[in-house]
Amino acid sequence: MVYRQKNMSKFKDKDIQLLIGQVLRAGTVLSVSIVFLGGIFYLYRHGHALASYKPFIGVPDFVQHSPGIFYSAFSLKGQAIIQLGIILLIATPIMRVICSAIGFVLEKDYLYTCISILVLCIIFISMISGHAG
Repeated sequence: MVYRQKNMSKFKDKDIQLLIGQVLRAGTVLSVSIVFLGGIFYLYRHGHALASYKPFIGVPDFVQHSPGIFYSAFSLKGQAIIQLGIILLIATPIMRVICSAIGFVLEKDYLYTCISILVLCIIFISMISGHAG
């Protein structure tokens, strides 16, 4: 074990943990800021409207698909901006797994690299197939 510590590269486990912490903090702060901004736009445009609970009106079409969300968010529609912030919040832990996998590759810890890649594959297959759990 002493031999391995002497020959390790400049990239250390503490560096990985700091990077992961920064990614999680930045993703969370950015997503909350975007949701807050979207809430301001939404309340500015729709804050005076009265809610009607008799007819059920589902989610608008423009927030159900990625291209519609991005286009509508850049058009400053409040619901789309909020949805974009929520998507970013969901993507934050996925970025954590990606950073962990990269860190494990740099540390040459191939077992944990494989486990991280397996977790990413499970996440992406679940996202594509629409099945949870």
